[in-house]
Amino acid sequence: MSAPVETPVEITVQRLAHALDLPLPSYASAGSAGLDLYAATDPITLAPGARALVGTGLALALPEGFEGQVRPRSGLALKHGVTVLNAPGTIDSDYRGEIGVLLVNLGESPFVVERGMRIAQLVISPVARAHLVEGEVPPSGRGAGGFGSTGLGLENEDN
Repeated sequence: MSAPVETPVEITVQRLAHALDLPLPSYASAGSAGLDLYAATDPITLAPGARALVGTGLALALPEGFEGQVRPRSGLALKHGVTVLNAPGTIDSDYRGEIGVLLVNLGESPFVVERGMRIAQLVISPVARAHLVEGEVPPSGRGAGGFGSTGLGLENEDN
């Protein structure tokens, strides 16, 4: 078993008044990439096609140079069609408000989000800052080919 590549990033987390009874986000297993986020709300019923901003009752102080990525939970997506609408949602290092998860029900049945339910994952990632330099872009093997231009990788494929 290999050790993590880097030292864990220390992040200050504050439980807001309406989430004092909920657990802090945690990794479900030793190999998990994301911390589980919990719903800190009264039950919300998402009708098919409906969306709702679900509070987690948490505020974070991410270090400069890092972001939080709010990602869907695969089990909710597979079993119920419930996913994060703006996946991945970005939490900037200078944001200090409550972390919200924008859930959408793409399934065929209503789905109830219960208080304390694991609704999303939070992945902490380093962020590279860019310095844009205006100029002509050099050619590449792909060129300007856009959506679908590389095909599906199947033999005898009609591109």
